[in-house]
Amino acid sequence: MKHEAEARRVLVVDDDHAVRDVLRRYLERSGYEVDLAEDGETALRLFAEREPDLVVLDLMLPGVGGLEVCRRVRDRGQVPVVMLTAQGEESDRVLGLEIGADDYVVKPFSPRELVLRVGSVLRRSRTAPAGARESLVDGALRLELEARRGTLNGVELALTGREFDLLAFLLRNPGRAFTRPELLEAVWGWNFGDHSTVTVHMRRLREKIEPDPARPDRISTVWGVGYRYDAEDS
Repeated sequence: MKHEAEARRVLVVDDDHAVRDVLRRYLERSGYEVDLAEDGETALRLFAEREPDLVVLDLMLPGVGGLEVCRRVRDRGQVPVVMLTAQGEESDRVLGLEIGADDYVVKPFSPRELVLRVGSVLRRSRTAPAGARESLVDGALRLELEARRGTLNGVELALTGREFDLLAFLLRNPGRAFTRPELLEAVWGWNFGDHSTVTVHMRRLREKIEPDPARPDRISTVWGVGYRYDAEDS
């Protein structure tokens, strides 16, 4: 188990040596420990050996592809994943989010922007909000904020970091309709971005907390606006 005083470890996976080297330098300057992998096989081996706190993952990899690496990383736990995608690869980006990636950056990108995204994802995945010792409860659905643990009918939910943050935000604001841009800013901290990110995460949440995701009871679509959480206990 890692202590808070230890430097956060980031695994950077990209088959472009120049990209790996630039990201390594920028991340190390920001105080991170960095491991590098040029293909999917190496990435999975280093992930198992080094236990990184976050993975920066290019989708276009030789051998085991980025989407498969993301899937296997997600199967092994809740380590955050920030995807690197090329311009125009929207379908792969959406699929990566559906598999469970927490964030994405489109190439070509600013290394400083990526370091900021890494910091934002890590803070959200590790830092409990004010009042975190309390739980958010709606019927059989319960979120323990300090432990970042969700349960439904006593069974633990396999929530990614972003899914947890989104569900916590909805539970704090029942009965109010939010637009996708509002949710992007409130949960992701973005004042711009691809609105499909919200759509994908809402779909994944419905699959995990709704008895019938096609006819949701809790997360309602408000046509022409966005989404609203309808609390069972209201």
